[in-house]
Amino acid sequence: MVTRIVAQEVASQATQSARRAAKAVRKNASRAASGMLGLTGERMTKVDTAWLRMDSPSNLMMIVGVWTLTPGIKYADLCQRVEDRLLKYGRFRQRVVEDAAGATWVEHKVNVAEHIIREKLPKTKPGMAQAALQKRVGELAMEPLDHKRPLWQFHLVEDYEGGSALLVRIHHCIADGIALISVTMSLVDGGLPPPERKRKQAPAGAEDWIADTLIKPLTDLTVRALGAAGDGAVKGLGMLRDPQKGMSGSLDMARLAYQVVSDAAALALMPDDSKTRLKGKPGAAKRVAWCEPLPLDEVKAVGKALNCSVNDVLLSCVAGAIGEYLKNKGDDVEGQEIRAMIPVNLRPLDQAYKLGNRFGLVPLVLPIGMANPIERVYEVRRRMNALKGSTQPLLAFGLLAVAGLLIKPAQDAMLNLFGRKTTAVMTNVPGPREKLKLLGSTLQQSMFWVPQSGDIGLGVSILSYGGGVQFGVITDTLLCPEPQEIIDEFEPEFAKLSLVTLMLPWGE
Repeated sequence: MVTRIVAQEVASQATQSARRAAKAVRKNASRAASGMLGLTGERMTKVDTAWLRMDSPSNLMMIVGVWTLTPGIKYADLCQRVEDRLLKYGRFRQRVVEDAAGATWVEHKVNVAEHIIREKLPKTKPGMAQAALQKRVGELAMEPLDHKRPLWQFHLVEDYEGGSALLVRIHHCIADGIALISVTMSLVDGGLPPPERKRKQAPAGAEDWIADTLIKPLTDLTVRALGAAGDGAVKGLGMLRDPQKGMSGSLDMARLAYQVVSDAAALALMPDDSKTRLKGKPGAAKRVAWCEPLPLDEVKAVGKALNCSVNDVLLSCVAGAIGEYLKNKGDDVEGQEIRAMIPVNLRPLDQAYKLGNRFGLVPLVLPIGMANPIERVYEVRRRMNALKGSTQPLLAFGLLAVAGLLIKPAQDAMLNLFGRKTTAVMTNVPGPREKLKLLGSTLQQSMFWVPQSGDIGLGVSILSYGGGVQFGVITDTLLCPEPQEIIDEFEPEFAKLSLVTLMLPWGE
């Protein structure tokens, strides 16, 4: 009993000392910073700051998308729709101002004509319009956005294949893919504006910002850690007297701690990825490609027959398509695997309108050398199931937050860890089940490509929309000059899986 009281008193004194020290640190740091930063507007989160600083000569951190519409839409109508709907989101009215400690969102008078550009594709032979559009999208993927303005731009091809094509570029620091679906839904006919948000009260000055944004979270964390350590010491002493009682109370915490430690070790100790022609030093040019959508009902039917998810089926097709592409180039892929980083959403969907980046990453090893489509889809299912319950997405999110606190060279060094150990970034985003309309025209196809960071030169996107599943690929031209050759393997891979599924002995 005496030991317990002494331990509690020590913990209490340590916590009080930490609070006094934290207060002093805040006060001194605030005074030192006073007058150094002229801060106005809303501070950018550290995760969004990490994405802002991740631009490199080989990879710009833009989400790039294409909509094809029939019939065509008019430039003036699009400008009006953007002004009425898109600019309701504050981020699309704000430019970014960087400083030594991060970045600030600053209100900007938007001239819509500077953000919506008329595009005219070169004349092509019949059937080659899509290739011309793909070439232009690849060029725009490596054209930096103007940081003197809000970091987004639309490009309208008014005359494309009997309709129009809308090319969209949005910097990743504004929002992730799930959040941008919320933006999309507000732009289309019948879309709703974002809910009114209560504006956060801006810090009164540099002193308050330094205290609230940098010092307070750090010192509060220290105080909580000391307090937890003190309680833990008391519990530890109690366990010496009654081990079973102490263990039962901390079992859940022990499991969580074990999971975190295991996942952190798995991330840190990942071996470098397989050396294929898709892995190497990228250049400064991109190409994009896409295919006709697969019927979603057929994908669901195959998944149900095999007791696999739609996601398992699609990722298996991705692995097969990449493997076939490499085999067609003369590479031996037997037993080969490549690692893809897959974003995992970390927020409720009803909060997506708030924009920003709220996702983590998990590494999935794709069995590209597994020729049997049934064997491959079950292996993908096994690996996806192994990732369920993982804390790796949260750890990766935390890593990005820490990276946002660092200067760019240190951030680059930290994030290059993922580049060395990864061949591709892959996203799978669920879209609307019914086809949407924009300005009275039907949105026929929707494609998008996520940015790759560091030396990653391959991006694969999967989007379900309007009853179909759309595959898109973006590649660095030094590593994969013709991404269409990968795309062309998706449909045959799904056809093989469907055929073999039908041939299985299903019984009477």
